[in-house]
Amino acid sequence: MDICCFVTQLVFEKEGVYLHTNAKRSNQDTTIPGFIRIVERGGEPALEWSALEDEGRNAAAVFYTKKDGEGGVEDTNFDPGYEPDWAVISTVKRDRVREHPPVKETSQWSFSLPLSELYSLRRSRFSLGRNFLVFTSRGGHPLPPLHFHRGGTRELLRALQRYIILAPSPVDGRLFLAYPHDSGALSQSFDELHLFDDGSSDLVSRFIQDPYATTFGGFSKVTNFFRGALRPPGSPFHPRGPQDHHGPPSADDEPGFELITCVSGGMGGITPSLRKDVWKFLLGFYPWNSTVKEREDILRMKTDEYFRMKVQWKSVSEEQEMRNSLLRGYRSLIERDVSRTDRHNTFFSGNDNPGLTLLNDVLMTYCMFNFDLGYVQGMSDLLAPLLFVTQNEVESFWCLTGFMEMVHQNFEESQEAMKQQLLQLSLLMKALDPELLDYLDSQDSGSLCFCFRWLLIWFKREFSFEDILSLWEVLWTRLPCENFHLLMAASILESQRGEFIGSDHDFNTILKHINELTMKLDLQTVLRGAEANYLQLACCKELPVKVQEVIGLYVPPSPDDETSPESESHETQQLQSQSQAAATETSQSSNSTAAAARPRPTYP
Repeated sequence: MDICCFVTQLVFEKEGVYLHTNAKRSNQDTTIPGFIRIVERGGEPALEWSALEDEGRNAAAVFYTKKDGEGGVEDTNFDPGYEPDWAVISTVKRDRVREHPPVKETSQWSFSLPLSELYSLRRSRFSLGRNFLVFTSRGGHPLPPLHFHRGGTRELLRALQRYIILAPSPVDGRLFLAYPHDSGALSQSFDELHLFDDGSSDLVSRFIQDPYATTFGGFSKVTNFFRGALRPPGSPFHPRGPQDHHGPPSADDEPGFELITCVSGGMGGITPSLRKDVWKFLLGFYPWNSTVKEREDILRMKTDEYFRMKVQWKSVSEEQEMRNSLLRGYRSLIERDVSRTDRHNTFFSGNDNPGLTLLNDVLMTYCMFNFDLGYVQGMSDLLAPLLFVTQNEVESFWCLTGFMEMVHQNFEESQEAMKQQLLQLSLLMKALDPELLDYLDSQDSGSLCFCFRWLLIWFKREFSFEDILSLWEVLWTRLPCENFHLLMAASILESQRGEFIGSDHDFNTILKHINELTMKLDLQTVLRGAEANYLQLACCKELPVKVQEVIGLYVPPSPDDETSPESESHETQQLQSQSQAAATETSQSSNSTAAAARPRPTYP
């Protein structure tokens, strides 16, 4: 009997991966810290998790090696999800392959799953802001959820894709199906669908040229391919019989038309799996018409620029800072706000969370980028979702600068921009619901100052964290009009009309009621109301010019247009001036004539 000794090779390892033993019972959630690994034993790759035993190990270590690599090589695309202090001036290198990884069965929860038995991977969210990966075997058994407390999910997926194909579901943005590389089934199916007939590999460019054709014309064809794959393993397929008239129609009912069964009833928002990439375009990090090569160059340049600015404040000594009251004040404000920003979100929860360090560092670096503005309370609210989605220090910083280009005036000390927006909101309310505005004005609330926080940080504290991601995506597009956030505010106020009209509310109770709306508003309802408001105003034939200006409908008349209101007004002024001059001359002439003819008065 031959005995073969297989060499075990560690391919990927990440610490700070918490296994949740009771994920569905959030009030009694039990988490176990540990390591996630990809190992090869005798050439067979497997995904393994084991509990953390040795607490003295380096918490920031991420090992990611080439399959056939012998030594450590510099990885310019390395992204641990957070930026340790030493990374300001040094590069990250991949460690050498270790022959015997310390995988020990130290816990009843440890597992080892051959990648050939992996059926699917799902990014699940069991509670607000808590991201998990759930792996399911081909036997239909889900493994315990894993939470990557220090980031690293992208590195894991990159390592997995060396052995398997992870195909995203077109129906569920968080579901990825696993296929072996040698099957050829997936690639063949995509070839048969002719999704990329033009040979272009740049999907972004195709989407910009013709978004409807790219989205609905090509990718809707994937539905049929994934229809069977989306069923749980082992579950039977039950075709709809002719007697079933209540379910969706069969694809065979309408030959020549493709069946689309998952059209969202809501408005706005991007598929979660695409957010990290799309946000960079929406916020100006990448130009819409840029090529892959140009984006690589931009990322390299922006990364260098970011760390040059970060070094500036990192290198300031305590003695120097004592003589710089402005920088000292910024640091104090940032530390105070960071400690209370989105702490319910696991990305920022806990006392020693790397997410808090990232939040602090990006905001401090922004002070170097825009020292005149520096840091103002509320900016941490804008950064937190950006950091949560990108999970990258450099990208979140430049996305923040793009966001601030839109709203920087909100944070200026004079607050003139905020006053102007409240005035514009009042103009919109006067056009949309003058009765409600009159009522608020009668209760000393006509200034709408209770909407200040809504406009300052774009409703960040009024909706859930997940809703804010979708809402901001809508607002960043500036569609369907300019200042759509003001129409959002008007929609919220109109939704409370029944609460206010006819009540005995005064200023204080109105303010209290508005504040208590936090986390009680339905985003889709508010968005639909805002769009309805826009359509109503756009169809109004006698809309005041000032209202047109607020929502971007006003088109200044051409100077050459003789019939324009301006030219008519100018002509009217000329005619009035000529008439007044003529009247003056006539009056003066008449007065002099009358004075000559009038007899001198006699007095008794």
